[in-house]
Amino acid sequence: MVAALLADQFESHRGHLLAVAYRMTGSVSDAEDAVQESWLRLAGASQSQIEDLRAWLTTVVSRLCLDRLRSAAVRRESYVGQWLPEPVVTPVAGAGAADPLATVVLRQEFRLAALVVLDQLTPPQRVAFVLHEGLGVPYGEIASILDITAEAARQLAARARKAVREQTPQPAADGEHEAAVQKLLVALNTGDAQAVAAVLHPDTVMIGDSGGTTPTARNVIVGPDRVARLFFGLIRRYGLDRAGEDFLATGVEFVRVNGQLGALVRAHPGDGTHPGFPARVMGFTVVDGRVQGTYDIANPAKLTGVRVR
Repeated sequence: MVAALLADQFESHRGHLLAVAYRMTGSVSDAEDAVQESWLRLAGASQSQIEDLRAWLTTVVSRLCLDRLRSAAVRRESYVGQWLPEPVVTPVAGAGAADPLATVVLRQEFRLAALVVLDQLTPPQRVAFVLHEGLGVPYGEIASILDITAEAARQLAARARKAVREQTPQPAADGEHEAAVQKLLVALNTGDAQAVAAVLHPDTVMIGDSGGTTPTARNVIVGPDRVARLFFGLIRRYGLDRAGEDFLATGVEFVRVNGQLGALVRAHPGDGTHPGFPARVMGFTVVDGRVQGTYDIANPAKLTGVRVR
């Protein structure tokens, strides 16, 4: 009975813990692993010494995430190409109440562009920012997690806050976002590079992340013309521009990527003329009614957050 009660109490905090872990790590798999590990630690802890279960679990998850962030920083040193967060991908119609992470990413601070900015922070900065700005955790408690002074924790959070404020674009309203993304995909379907460039923001960028598993942009691509050329280069390489075929109908599915409209490009086995490719996800940022950021996430290891059937 005690074990069942403890499990119920833990489950009541799962959504909160997943939100904390995902925002800290930018990784669905790391977030889920950290939350599961926190349950194992709770099951082995002395319950009489836990005064506030939510705070205790948040501290445990934060320390686990800090370890994962440091490990990820080491992996990034040898990673091929650009590094993007793992997206949470759900159907356009909604993911259902049973998926707490899909519900969490509807909030603005979990938009893909916001997570891209958080990925530029150091691990201690990211932990301090998420705990203080997102949860209001006092600097003294953050200091104990990071093993630093309270003043150092305050400075970390302040630097992170400044970077996030300066670099995170204001998310467009859902209607404006959806209209811009739909215009882009329709333009791509025409095969007209000028039509594609016309629906892209003048400062548009494209960031690809495949970890070397499949072709995408190795470096950040800047400018409407260059981004349009890259789009069509990928479409031609994989034979998605076959005469008489509508690649939007046969190869692309509209989905929600961290709560906003994006695209899931279905895996293709190849046909003898064109190589096959694994599934990939494209998320977008919209500014002033045009697509300002395209995030091409093509590393299969980063698609564990796809909740589309």
